[in-house]
Amino acid sequence: MRIVIAGGTGFLGRALAETLAADRHDVTVLTRQSIGGQARAVMWNPNGDSGPWAAALDGADAVVNLAGESIGGRRWTAAQKQRILDSRLNATRSIVAAIRASRSAPPLLVNASAVGYYGPRGDEIVTETEHPGSDFLATVCAQWEAEAARAANDRTRVVCVRTGIVLDKQGGAMPQMMLPFRLGAGGPVGSGRQYWPWIHRADWIGMVRWLLLADRASGPFNATGPEPVTNAEFAKALGRAMHRPALLPTPGFILRVVLGEMADGLLLAGQRAIPQRAEQAGFVFRYRHLAPALEAIFSE
Repeated sequence: MRIVIAGGTGFLGRALAETLAADRHDVTVLTRQSIGGQARAVMWNPNGDSGPWAAALDGADAVVNLAGESIGGRRWTAAQKQRILDSRLNATRSIVAAIRASRSAPPLLVNASAVGYYGPRGDEIVTETEHPGSDFLATVCAQWEAEAARAANDRTRVVCVRTGIVLDKQGGAMPQMMLPFRLGAGGPVGSGRQYWPWIHRADWIGMVRWLLLADRASGPFNATGPEPVTNAEFAKALGRAMHRPALLPTPGFILRVVLGEMADGLLLAGQRAIPQRAEQAGFVFRYRHLAPALEAIFSE
């Protein structure tokens, strides 16, 4: 397959590009920086419009759009929140414009999204049929998916991958999670009762690979493990995997002072999201439960 990846130099995109190239797919990465590895690089400017780079999409079998500002990189000031939103909308608009202008349009767009789409949901089991929430992340995800949906027509299917917390000690959120445990100060955050929908990075890559080959897949798919856990359960399992105590809770008010709105959006609220559509369609997880997933990560 000819596959184009936007956002292919990040934590997930780089691993996906390397895996697909190793699978003997013809991989092109849209990037604003040079890359190594087996994938071909095409420089682009995701400003909301198409450009010369769009030729890479013409005749491709699939496009994977992962481009966007990190949601956890900086405190959520008004300016940073606008950057988070604009980076996703402009990149997706550029991709959609290129797809719609292609003489031979890619038959599939796999667009990133997040379980933040649902907003805080307590202990309610959340599947892909649920409506979006109303907080900042939910608003971003809903607008992001709406932009991607503009590519859908009789030539192109659109899949939105609503990703949870991706586990790998080399990147994403885990290095920050691991630090207090290494210092002997690990434990739950806030009440510990909020659900954290997690997925091992190998399963996230596996699900995207599976979606690329699923001829009829369209719409949203939760990229989360089948067994979401509470934050307290997560902290206990992480401490066990790292052979560290998990006894020192971090009060929610301290996190709100340090992180502001981002504390609630990323740490103190959550979703008990499950991958109903993927499992019903036959996707098989390598790691269904958290403990084996963490054990695999820390045995590498």
